[in-house]
Amino acid sequence: MVVECADSGFCGAVVSLEKTAEGRAVLLEDRHGLRRWFPMRAGAFLVEGRPATLVPVPTRNAGPKRSASGSVYVDGLRAQVARASRIWVEGIHDAELIEHVWGHDLRVAAVVVEPLHGADDLLRALRVFGPGPKRRVGVLLDHLVPGSKESRLAVDARAAYEPSVEVVGHPFVDIWQAVKPSAVGIERWPTVPVGTPWKEGVIAALGWRFDVREAWDHILGSVRGFQDLEPDLLGPVEQLIDFVTAGG
Repeated sequence: MVVECADSGFCGAVVSLEKTAEGRAVLLEDRHGLRRWFPMRAGAFLVEGRPATLVPVPTRNAGPKRSASGSVYVDGLRAQVARASRIWVEGIHDAELIEHVWGHDLRVAAVVVEPLHGADDLLRALRVFGPGPKRRVGVLLDHLVPGSKESRLAVDARAAYEPSVEVVGHPFVDIWQAVKPSAVGIERWPTVPVGTPWKEGVIAALGWRFDVREAWDHILGSVRGFQDLEPDLLGPVEQLIDFVTAGG
């Protein structure tokens, strides 16, 4: 349903509902992908130009419950011993984002995600881990584009450990950029001058009064599911989950 906020004129499709301390709120997404929350007050909206009150109505036959990644939710899941195979990401923010969206899938598959705390140590970490047919490692790298340091690391890792190691990546300088700007409430991710720490540069350019941890908490809290992430991240993560679970 497409509705218009009577006060602000913001017009968008109903995306989600949420209970708040003040009552219910509705999330609208406009044609540019910008999302905003509005309280569901009586007569607060217009539908086809007429004043309207939005009321949540339970749906029948809505289909299977879905996780944040879009997969079918498995009820009654119990803790299990983790696979020997692992998914490695560059940093703690990467790990937290994957847990936030794919956490349910990972627990179903008994897969652990671990941060490398930087890609430079990848080859040494692989030597220590000792990949093999039943100890696969899937690696997700930031800024995996032609000519980058990460692309050279990927080539070396594949050459040394295929077929037990798979290295994929996304084109973003940092995992923050994999979150759609509209989900965070900004027009775009700013360009940071060369030589300036990227995260600190983004915070300064956006005028946020946050430190890096607070800024990330704000960004991560804006992600409600896979729809809030760029497609260039979705495919690689799904590919790694398939890789480390192949063969049972």
